[in-house]
Amino acid sequence: MSVLTITNLTHIFDNKQLFLDANLTVNNGEHIGIVGLNGAGKSTFMNIITGKLSQDGGEIKWLNGIRWGYLDQHATIDKTLTVIEYLKTSFQYLYDLNASLEELYKEMETELDPDKLDALITKTSKMQDRLQDANFYDLEAEIKKVATGLGIHNYGYDTPVANLSGGQRAKLMLAKLLLQDLDVMLLDEPTNFLDLEQIDWLNKFLNSFKGTFILISHDTQFLNDTCKIIVNIENAQITKYWCSYNEYLVQHEQKAQQYADNYERQQREIKKMEEYITRNKARAATAGMANSRQKMLDRIEVMQKPVYSEKPSFNFPYVSLVTRHLLEVKNLEIGYNNKAILPPINISMASDTKLWIRGTNGLGKTTLLKTLMHKLPAISGTFDFHLCTKINYVEQDLEFRSKLISATTFMNETYPRMNAKEIRSELAKVGLKGDLATKPVGNLSGGEQVKIKLCSIMQKSSNLLILDEPTNHLDVNAKDALFEALKDYEGAIILVTHEPQYAQDLCNEIFDIKE
Repeated sequence: MSVLTITNLTHIFDNKQLFLDANLTVNNGEHIGIVGLNGAGKSTFMNIITGKLSQDGGEIKWLNGIRWGYLDQHATIDKTLTVIEYLKTSFQYLYDLNASLEELYKEMETELDPDKLDALITKTSKMQDRLQDANFYDLEAEIKKVATGLGIHNYGYDTPVANLSGGQRAKLMLAKLLLQDLDVMLLDEPTNFLDLEQIDWLNKFLNSFKGTFILISHDTQFLNDTCKIIVNIENAQITKYWCSYNEYLVQHEQKAQQYADNYERQQREIKKMEEYITRNKARAATAGMANSRQKMLDRIEVMQKPVYSEKPSFNFPYVSLVTRHLLEVKNLEIGYNNKAILPPINISMASDTKLWIRGTNGLGKTTLLKTLMHKLPAISGTFDFHLCTKINYVEQDLEFRSKLISATTFMNETYPRMNAKEIRSELAKVGLKGDLATKPVGNLSGGEQVKIKLCSIMQKSSNLLILDEPTNHLDVNAKDALFEALKDYEGAIILVTHEPQYAQDLCNEIFDIKE
């Protein structure tokens, strides 16, 4: 049974043809992963099927009565609620029903008319049955089960949402979506703020989910573990593959080559017809034949030019430093409002240390990095960098002065001595060519925004890179290119990432964040 049918979807975003007469059918119970290059239109696809964005053409049709929900990383969240209050909104209709039931019970205590009392008893009995059928009295246990699986219990259930970080709020929204018992779940980068244990828990949850889900992820292992179907967005088309992600890679490469060959063949045919028309349209004897060829040409459905996945190039300039004492952290306590969130931390790094900071999300990995970068005050203890340490830092949150500035503007403000040609050249290296360099950053994909940040630190020499989840949002080609650059980097690295293979292949030391 089809739960979602997309017919002849056409959409242009910011002068780029993202979809042209694209089609897709999603059936009940399918577990689907959406893939494609950065900027291909994955998040736009989600915004269209959820009605947040109107398509230029075609039809989006949901099956009547289907309950679907969308995990949107950029959605707003009511910050006046506590953690537990927010999670309970997943079942707001049941809590409202229970509140009405309590009011009726109070009314029964004072009702003297036997007939009215009988009517109240009948009504409350039906409401009680509805609550029991919905397992209302076990809801808090179910809420805390999901919250524990995602590490949310670490925040404290009575903590105001306003006190949480952006990543913590994203996990809260994910928990709410999972609790809602939907027919269809739409998930945009659900693993971005999860650690390894939480990803494993989510993997098991999704594999046991009997409904349909459609998720966007650049975590290839997660796609392999959870999705039985891969949907690729490319060349303004939507293509469905009934296989795992690894099998998709093989099939896609064959299909992409076939498409490229067909495109080149069609272009040669079009060129021959155009040349024939140009030669013969002016001569009376051959004008009719030229007109006939023109009609044939007009009827040809011209294929979109293939989008070739050009690999970006990253390079992080190194300034020499040889020392056994690049960084010394002694009994450092970190946290907020003068309250430590972890036991004292002790770390020693040399100039050739590649350190993976590993541990449960929400326990302080990002807080530690921000403390080392003097963005947060230390509560107690000390940390000292070598006098000649030069640091480049990439934060997890994609924050810019304004979402209206472009990549070129950002680079010009950061490096005012660079001229326009130099800025364009550097942005092109990381894959931000042409219009991508001048579009507002708010119109770029998450991966394209990450590339701007990486391009920025490429302009300044360092001997220590501090990187907080740098692969979030990056497509496979960009992640591979970043790995190669980090492998070639001669300086020290402090890395936070939820991709174990990436870290294990890169780092020579591990520091575990523990409660």
